[in-house]
Amino acid sequence: MGTTSFTYLKNVTTLELNPELCTGCGMCAMVCPREVLALADGKAEIISRDDCMECGACAQNCPTAAITVDAGVGCAAAVINSMLGRTGDSCCCVVESDGKKAPPQCGPGCC
Repeated sequence: MGTTSFTYLKNVTTLELNPELCTGCGMCAMVCPREVLALADGKAEIISRDDCMECGACAQNCPTAAITVDAGVGCAAAVINSMLGRTGDSCCCVVESDGKKAPPQCGPGCC
């Protein structure tokens, strides 16, 4: 797959790894679209933290909950929501056609 040279905002990701809970299954590294995680010495490690777009795939697929991330708060949510035509100041905000802000409409992995 290979990562690109594009880096998101530096030092802002909510990605956390608890190595004590990690069993070294490798699911996190397998599902990460940005190759942020890798296995080393039988455990997962974060190798490129600033490349994390907070999609949440690693945490969703970790069978021991060794990884946490606030999915839906990062660049991935902004890109996805803009593609869905959503605008506003939060990931769940939908602007109605009359220009008034509608109530939050949260879904899985959002806020």
